[in-house]
Amino acid sequence: MYRAVTRKIEVTVTPRFASERSSPGNGYYFWAYTIDIANLGTETVQLKTRHWRITDGLGRLQEVRGPGVVGEEPTLKPGESFEYTSGVPLPTPSGFMVGSYGVITMAGEHFDIEVPAFSLDSSYAERTIN
Repeated sequence: MYRAVTRKIEVTVTPRFASERSSPGNGYYFWAYTIDIANLGTETVQLKTRHWRITDGLGRLQEVRGPGVVGEEPTLKPGESFEYTSGVPLPTPSGFMVGSYGVITMAGEHFDIEVPAFSLDSSYAERTIN
């Protein structure tokens, strides 16, 4: 599990290689990742945007920006959390992701919260190194 806290908003990430959705013979490797966003502070915030930087095992970078997460823009009151699972395919058996969420307070203040860098590893990555 990977963890980051920005302004008392905690983001934890648990990635998992999804062998059942991967096709290594075709250069297709898929990971599921579960993210939990917990509001440990005293301000209500709403998640409005996401920004991902996805790097494959050859160092190729892909950036993804968009509204919300999994079609939602959750509002988190103090003490509340929101969990979702999504996925990412890569053409290599390993890589990593890092990102941020754009949030807004009920007072109208915008700020970004960090999503910690997390590793996308599979047993296929070990085979290509040896």
